[in-house]
Amino acid sequence: MSTAGQTGTAVRAEGSRGPDQPADAAAVPKVDRPAAPRRVKLSISRVDPWSVMKLSFLLSVAVGIAGVVMIAVLWLILSSMGVFADMNRTVEGVLNTTNGAKFDLMDYIGLGRVVSLSIVVAVIDVILITAISTLGAFLYNVCSSLVGGLQVTLTDD
Repeated sequence: MSTAGQTGTAVRAEGSRGPDQPADAAAVPKVDRPAAPRRVKLSISRVDPWSVMKLSFLLSVAVGIAGVVMIAVLWLILSSMGVFADMNRTVEGVLNTTNGAKFDLMDYIGLGRVVSLSIVVAVIDVILITAISTLGAFLYNVCSSLVGGLQVTLTDD
């Protein structure tokens, strides 16, 4: 059973065998070979500044929280090791106050003051990182319109 194609050549229907094929050729199972991974070249031509701003805000808040926790844990470790007490004794020895005024280093580097300062720094970092990332998205879009964007090759494994 054959049908004519557009170019006039004969195309055989599935299951039919030609005169040059053996009788059991139709019974041979087809082996599925894995296809080679496809490669696709794409270019990132535009980045949405609003999505960059949202993502950078959330990531910078996470980094800020981690920074405050890290500072608090570091302060507690140093305090439990007695570093601040040793520093306080050293500063008292250097100052050698004779009028009875007592110097306490913990008035300046106490846990509350250090954590408060790290929270202020974290809030400033959140604002700066969000603004700089959004500005970077706008600059990327301008540069991308000039040179075509970032070329990325994706593969299908």
